Amino acid sequence: MGSFKYERLDKNDAALIILDMQEGLFSLARDYDAIQYRNAIYAHAELGKIFNLPVIMSTSAETGPNGPLPDEFLELYPNVSVVKRQGEVNAWDNTEFQEAVKATNKSQFIIAGIVTDVCTAFAALSLRDAGYSVWANHEASGTTTVDIRENANDRMRNAGVQLLSYFAVVCELMRDWRNTPGAAEIFPLLDRYYPAYGMVARGHRAAVQAGVVQPGEDVLP
Repeated sequence: MGSFKYERLDKNDAALIILDMQEGLFSLARDYDAIQYRNAIYAHAELGKIFNLPVIMSTSAETGPNGPLPDEFLELYPNVSVVKRQGEVNAWDNTEFQEAVKATNKSQFIIAGIVTDVCTAFAALSLRDAGYSVWANHEASGTTTVDIRENANDRMRNAGVQLLSYFAVVCELMRDWRNTPGAAEIFPLLDRYYPAYGMVARGHRAAVQAGVVQPGEDVLP
């Protein structure tokens, strides 16, 4: 028996944090292609709906140049009150944010935000300090340079934050394609936000419905 303990995301003990993914801050996410990054934050936001997770949304000075969250996020969670921080850089320094975390009654938090080295890292480190387990969806946090991103990710990793890809987050929450949510819910989700796998499903469907074995394929092992 090894000394390593694999703590897995548990959809029944996890909550989602959407942090400072504000329209005015979007342009600061320069370490990813803009189209790729827009897709990543929308994918992150929808995790709460697909897996029925408690959701915490927070903004920083949204009436200024940072701007609001995208309307689509608010429409996903019409019953979630946005924690509108007026000055606190670290969301954990905001009492309403702390209360929202505690109100979830969950021990695991999936987090992403703009920017990686400040908004995401500060909150993730504070959550770890408070005794919570934290998973950072690294594709959905953006900052100004790749170097800054990697240093911020190292800082979080050294504090015990688990850094995962979006697909890894989805698969740890789902665990088994036969679960609910499972194949029926996840294939459409991946088709929207992770087309590399969505097209696998489309290709399989086409092959089953109308596929013809081509000459040469029939002799492949």
